[in-house]
Amino acid sequence: MVEEKEEFEMGLPNGVGEAMLAHAFEKFDIKLEQTEFGPKIIGEYEELLKAREFLVNAIQERLEELEGKK
Repeated sequence: MVEEKEEFEMGLPNGVGEAMLAHAFEKFDIKLEQTEFGPKIIGEYEELLKAREFLVNAIQERLEELEGKK
């Protein structure tokens, strides 16, 4: 018998670009779903936490680039 794992949803914040999402999909076991309230990523809780940390860091790096800090 195959054990089903519970999936959770997480809304995406503004500023997440296509390249960031593509890298997140490569690194983590998550999927994208479009809803009437905007895009959400879906996956196991631990994977969503890792993906969130990755996306926050990617956004922060991009902001630093735009501010000329990198």
